[in-house]
Amino acid sequence: MEAIGSFIPLILIFVIMYFLMIRPQQQQRKQHQAMIEALRRGDQVITSGGFIGKITKVKDDEEIEVELAEGVKVRVVRSTIVRVVNKTEPASE
Repeated sequence: MEAIGSFIPLILIFVIMYFLMIRPQQQQRKQHQAMIEALRRGDQVITSGGFIGKITKVKDDEEIEVELAEGVKVRVVRSTIVRVVNKTEPASE
């Protein structure tokens, strides 16, 4: 009976860590994944390197083309996009 009582604090610590650390990270990862999947041409984005540019082409699931300045285009891995600054509206049909 005393052995079970000694595990209760350990279990409580794990439960508290789950709700304070693990679960928020999972939610943040899901939000980032949804943002990356919703990228489209014309969106202004910030990369993890700190570059701000406009998406000119969505190549495939892994790569996009970003224009950093007039005539300066770079290929960027989608997962390195940190934030979308300006979102373009979907084209009306």
